[in-house]
Amino acid sequence: MSSSNRPKVAFIGTGGTISSLGVHPLELQDYGIHDKRMHASQIVERFPVVNEIAEVIPVDFRNVPSPEIYFAEWKELAALCHRVVAEHPDLAGIVIGHGTATLEETAWVLNLVLKIDVPVVLIGSQRPASGLSTDAAINLVNGVRTAASPDSRGRGVLVLLNDEIQAAREVTKTSNWRMQTFRTPDFGILGHADGDRIAYYRKPERRHMPDTEFDISGLDALPRVDIAYAYAGSDGSAMRAFIATGAKGLVSAGFAPGMPPAADLAAMTEAVKQGIVVVQSSRAGSGRIHRSKKLAKAGVLAADNLNPQKARLLLALALTRTSDPAEIERIFATY
Repeated sequence: MSSSNRPKVAFIGTGGTISSLGVHPLELQDYGIHDKRMHASQIVERFPVVNEIAEVIPVDFRNVPSPEIYFAEWKELAALCHRVVAEHPDLAGIVIGHGTATLEETAWVLNLVLKIDVPVVLIGSQRPASGLSTDAAINLVNGVRTAASPDSRGRGVLVLLNDEIQAAREVTKTSNWRMQTFRTPDFGILGHADGDRIAYYRKPERRHMPDTEFDISGLDALPRVDIAYAYAGSDGSAMRAFIATGAKGLVSAGFAPGMPPAADLAAMTEAVKQGIVVVQSSRAGSGRIHRSKKLAKAGVLAADNLNPQKARLLLALALTRTSDPAEIERIFATY
């Protein structure tokens, strides 16, 4: 293809396995010990075939292990996406390279705060760029193809690994090492990045970027929201510790189908009385939460089918707008 008819796609690198270099092709697990990561421009140089697919504009961010990514990076990434679109009016889409540990959380936040209408696709890899049979190269190529596809518009932020295109709201990492780690438990993928074309089969129903009510550009931090994990014998200590630490919101990762242990529920009831917003999720990671009479009596809201980590982020963003439980209930039903 000539440069004139190749779509223009920005590639923002944030670090992660997709950027990592070990010292041997069989170093597939402990490569991080070398602390050697490539910036976006270096990744494109390593896998130059991607330039045959699109005119790739590498945007070096900063290389952060994804367990260290949080609000400062999200705010900066969102601003960077807005800036790149403003600088390139003919941009077809944006690809963000990211570590897989928190990839679903970054994708979900961007899905809720971005105000741009080009596709944004997050990619990662399960094997380092230096590893034997690395998935870094094909995920980069397919991420760029997905971002450049006109069919990707209007679906919110997307996640692409293993030839599968998934919705930011629903996707989660399910396996430590396997290539098919990213899954959408309830509804499955949106489509495939096949060799001949990007093929879609469904669209997300819930509201997503750019048409959202959230804006983090003027914020210094997100309100503190913590997650308490339910287990046989949990006695409310974690909940009370989070309350004492100043949590503005709490998420219970309860037993399926959304039941907190009695001692946790007692602490959750105390929290609600103190003006803390409490949301019930499930550690099962799949299925809707029913707001039972017991939860409603305690003033606890339901997380719909969001997993605990995503319920936490939606609650934190909701708390930047309102602390009214009825409004937060509406937000959980909308996004």
